[in-house]
Amino acid sequence: MIETGVVIDLQGVPLHWHTPSNRTSVALPDSRDLWDVLWNNRQNLQGFAHTHPGRGLPSPSSEDLTTFAAIEAALGQRLSWWIVNEGHVVLLRWEGFYGASFVPALPWTAQLRALSF
Repeated sequence: MIETGVVIDLQGVPLHWHTPSNRTSVALPDSRDLWDVLWNNRQNLQGFAHTHPGRGLPSPSSEDLTTFAAIEAALGQRLSWWIVNEGHVVLLRWEGFYGASFVPALPWTAQLRALSF
């Protein structure tokens, strides 16, 4: 397993697959290319999904939470943040804190998993 990400537009369509060469099984580094995609598509941006290892209930790391907050502050808008593992998809959104809810597999989930697992 290697962490992989995808930027999703307001229609639920993947805009950019984030697969930097220095990603690992426990880290998905940021990049200038990713930031450019987020910034250039900020008017049509729903959020970002990334994978985590394992099959149990995925939850955000402290690094995930600080990254979510920093990106939202820079863009000036709230986004959807999905964490996908082998068995579950969790959606996190700001509700005074990042609240999580389970969601069904989305059209891009299979490709995200294929790029990661």
